[in-house]
Amino acid sequence: MIVTEWKVFRSPDFEQIKRRLKTPVIFDGRNLYEPEAMAQAGVEYHAIGRSGANR
Repeated sequence: MIVTEWKVFRSPDFEQIKRRLKTPVIFDGRNLYEPEAMAQAGVEYHAIGRSGANR
């Protein structure tokens, strides 16, 4: 779950995240990422407050 806009969270290593999580899911309360990019990365992405962004 992302609830900050800190720079360290803006460009994480999504491949490493996928390797470490049993089910790669991100709940993004700050809308830091583009839904299409998350889908291509193979990460289930839920952008809180952005319509049509849950994949």
